[in-house]
Amino acid sequence: MIRRFAPLLLAVFVLLSCPPARAADEPEAFARVVVDAAEIRSGPGVSYRVIHTAHRGETLALDGRPGGGFWLRVLLPDGRAAYALGDEVQPFAVKPGEPDAPSRPGLFAPPPLEGAHGGLAIVAGILTIPITDRGVQGFGYIEARPSLVLHKTITLDGFVGDALTADGAQILYGGGITVHLAPSWPLSPFVGIGGGGLSVFPNSDSFVLKRQDFYAGRAGGGFLLALRGRILVRVEVTNLTLFTADSFKNAQTYSGGLGVYF
Repeated sequence: MIRRFAPLLLAVFVLLSCPPARAADEPEAFARVVVDAAEIRSGPGVSYRVIHTAHRGETLALDGRPGGGFWLRVLLPDGRAAYALGDEVQPFAVKPGEPDAPSRPGLFAPPPLEGAHGGLAIVAGILTIPITDRGVQGFGYIEARPSLVLHKTITLDGFVGDALTADGAQILYGGGITVHLAPSWPLSPFVGIGGGGLSVFPNSDSFVLKRQDFYAGRAGGGFLLALRGRILVRVEVTNLTLFTADSFKNAQTYSGGLGVYF
């Protein structure tokens, strides 16, 4: 009996799981800003925090309307839900594929540098550095990078990292400035320059490392890959110029990780 009805049950399951064909042609709702600057808030009321400022002509995808007050629920370019005052925007609808039709937020989004005040990234990778009598050695490396956002194109960054080795600790620290070359692109390149120091703390039984302190100059670059929901993937390569009064050498870091701006 079950075998007899199996094809019918399979057909019903397929029909129920597939969306209607006409759904692709249904209009999508957007809102166009009709004032010079509209404050987009985290909730439906003026007591909520402003999280984005939209300018005249900018379009935002509509995501329904809350029950109380004349506030429209919209989606910001980075995928966050927010609220716009109905008097400051004009709703409209377009069909997918129409010329100049705006798009809804997708998997990728611009980095959330616009309006951000700070940030933090945690990256990990490899530190390659010359070791006396052993040539260039590679060590596992982890680093924290707090940031102060001065402008969407410029951040001040600190850094503190540790090369992971059984022979001791190699602590890299300092600060610098980062310039974001295309802060509105989902794949946003950046370059940075800074300085600080490298301190080597060997274990008491280590024959590889010796206690040293270096001044460090740092320069490099990479890119931010911004995903929906303000998630950032950071990939970076830097060159370190390490020097003391009587020695000089170069080292490099190759790292990647996750970051956030807030």
